[in-house]
Amino acid sequence: MAPRANWKGHLKLGELTAAVALYSAATTSERVSFNMINRKTGHRIERHFVDSETGKPVERDDQVKGYETGGDPIVFEPEEIAAAMPESDKTIAVDAFVPCAQIDDIYLDGSYYLAPADRHAEEAFALLREGMRAEKVAAFAHAVLFRRARLLLIRPEGEGMIASTLRFAYEMRSAAEAFEGIPERSIEGEMLELAEHIIQSKAGRFDPAAFDDRYDAALAELVKAKIEGRELPKPKPVERTKSSDLLAALRESAGAGGKPRRGSAKGRTAARGTPERKARGTAARQKAG
Repeated sequence: MAPRANWKGHLKLGELTAAVALYSAATTSERVSFNMINRKTGHRIERHFVDSETGKPVERDDQVKGYETGGDPIVFEPEEIAAAMPESDKTIAVDAFVPCAQIDDIYLDGSYYLAPADRHAEEAFALLREGMRAEKVAAFAHAVLFRRARLLLIRPEGEGMIASTLRFAYEMRSAAEAFEGIPERSIEGEMLELAEHIIQSKAGRFDPAAFDDRYDAALAELVKAKIEGRELPKPKPVERTKSSDLLAALRESAGAGGKPRRGSAKGRTAARGTPERKARGTAARQKAG
């Protein structure tokens, strides 16, 4: 069954246009989900809005948006809010092309698959896609999606494209604020060599399918245990490394990978000697001298 498009419109670059459709790239339908239940009756419960002062329920027609000013809130009617929403012209307009290497992924929000909406759009769509692929660039565009003005980053992906919504600059916090209290440290010598060795021994490829959602898997096991009347699984305590044991933990991690295969990157590293062996060898030679 073909997926249902979340949005349909046109991708526009100058006079070049192509009818396109957006499809959600992510889904939560496979996650374990719960309902809120009345413990005494077993019935599902519903959520109602109540007046914070009187405690009485507020009918839907009496629910409006308000903006706090320190005194009485300013009330906005639904039609006033609707008038401020940008009108959608069903167009994704390309503003510029940027090198893929310049993309800062911290601005990425949600992602959608972008595909031709009909066979008449396939040629223009393919022309834009292959042009971007050849130049190794992404399209920076804007559109009104789901009643919001959005920035989009569009990149080739297989026979289609990926359109990622972007956060605006004002939505981003400064990294300097988060990193302000981190002291500057100089890491060198054996500790740095051991860390480099561990990183090299764990080298791999980006493959999200190789990782499991452990939380969701734990919830599924919890539900299964409840249904079967088994004892509920207990969480394992997490051991935390003390700062004084950091070097010992690095040494243990460096030797925990097992014997590397001959001819592999791990084998070549081992053939030259791990940083730990190097450090011991150097110390032995100094003692002998």
